[in-house]
Amino acid sequence: MATPWWAVSLWVFMATPKKMFKGYALVALLFGCYSAAGKFSPTAGFVALLVIAGLWPALLKSSLQFRLANTSWRGLRLRFSGSLAGAYRAALPLFVPAALLVGVGVVQSPGQPPSFWLAMAMIVLGLGSLLVWPWLLWKLKKYQHSNYALGAQQTHFSASTWSFYKLSFKVMGVYFGLAVPVMVMGAILMSVQGQATDAAAASNLGAKALAALGFLPLFMVLFFCVYAYAQARAQDLIWNHTASSQVQFHSRLSFGSLLWLTLKNWFFMVFTLGLYWPFAAVATRRLRLQAVSVSTTLLPEQLRTAGLENAGDAAGDAAGDFLGFDIGL
Repeated sequence: MATPWWAVSLWVFMATPKKMFKGYALVALLFGCYSAAGKFSPTAGFVALLVIAGLWPALLKSSLQFRLANTSWRGLRLRFSGSLAGAYRAALPLFVPAALLVGVGVVQSPGQPPSFWLAMAMIVLGLGSLLVWPWLLWKLKKYQHSNYALGAQQTHFSASTWSFYKLSFKVMGVYFGLAVPVMVMGAILMSVQGQATDAAAASNLGAKALAALGFLPLFMVLFFCVYAYAQARAQDLIWNHTASSQVQFHSRLSFGSLLWLTLKNWFFMVFTLGLYWPFAAVATRRLRLQAVSVSTTLLPEQLRTAGLENAGDAAGDAAGDFLGFDIGL
């Protein structure tokens, strides 16, 4: 008789905000340098972007090692076995659209409007970036989820590129489905206020300003709704297509739970001027892990015994390149 399948979600995320802070601080420093260089000159900004692109795959690999070494299931730590070369193949293409756009800006004369052909090139690059983004994201997730290990089980990633495009279309549909009513309401309100008499022009201007401020929170909530929906559906898509020969991952991440946590995290990040970010990252990671369960044809004891034989590898991951940290990808 075949061994029955069983599924349970018993995950523990052991990283602390203090450990994760240095990764987020490094990301902030890198992009702060890029922003400062861009203000100095377009060429300096372009060089800074190339430097970040050159470092990012190595940081990504270290981040994944850190994250997996601090994640355990039933006391068994996960491992990440991806190579540095694979990280460069997966992550470097993400910077190509941005590098091309910044490169076009470098050839633009300061203070001069762009020529027709230069403007067309920027439009084509922008639209092209949107078209290839789902494919670039698929390449990144394939690298990540084809190199996870639980015990002696090595995962593979079976989601297709087309599934990422379908998810992108759904997210766009949700965005426009929520944004259009909000914009219509705003346009109607502005139109009604615009019909006020000239004598009330001053007060009308103040009313418009208050109305604009009133719609700002709505657009913020709209953004968080779309963000939480995209994150929840992407996690389900990715983890439900992650498996090994004898282990299958399942994800059922609640959109409502993720939205509420996202709103709470951003409230505290604004209140603390960003210092709450590592705590928000830990809370989000734990929520997302709790939505993942594991099915296997192996008995728990067999999986755990195989994992103990590889414990040394997981310890090595924890002290991986750059001493290990999470950059939030």
